[in-house]
Amino acid sequence: MPRKLKFHEQKLLKKHDFINYKQDNNHRDHDVARRYMIQKPEDYHKYNRICGSLRQLAHRLSLLPPESEVRRKHEVLLLDKLYDMGILSSKSKLSQVEHNVTVSAFARRRLPVVMTRLRMAETVQAATKMIEQGHVRVGVEEVRDPAFLVTRSMEDFVTWTVGSKIKQNIMKYRDKVDDFELL
Repeated sequence: MPRKLKFHEQKLLKKHDFINYKQDNNHRDHDVARRYMIQKPEDYHKYNRICGSLRQLAHRLSLLPPESEVRRKHEVLLLDKLYDMGILSSKSKLSQVEHNVTVSAFARRRLPVVMTRLRMAETVQAATKMIEQGHVRVGVEEVRDPAFLVTRSMEDFVTWTVGSKIKQNIMKYRDKVDDFELL
């Protein structure tokens, strides 16, 4: 049992919050990681670093004069790239990059979240398990990494692998069983 604190020690401890540290950002990283099932903390920090770099680039572009050819060219390139990736909802303004590019925006483009949105899985956790077991492919490639980022154009190509039992059960349920795939 520790000793009883003196009066001035208690006063000092009242001013300090042991639960929320400034550098922890109120445990936001933990909340985002749990919501989107980001398994590795390094992934969250990578997304955070990318967001910071993109915001910094957008801020530096906004400091250039509006009629600058370089600014217009790189602004269009940046907005198009982020829109095609699915990070931004529209490619209208550069200020969107500073406000809407977040770790959550990157996490929403991860394969398990996209599968949940496409109703291929009920929860992000179930989708992650299916991906790790090898039931999902994007295009022609089988994907086993839940951190795979799906762009807008690749979203249509997310499907089940050829020999997947889940695909067979879905086809059996819909009465669309292909005899060729049973061989």
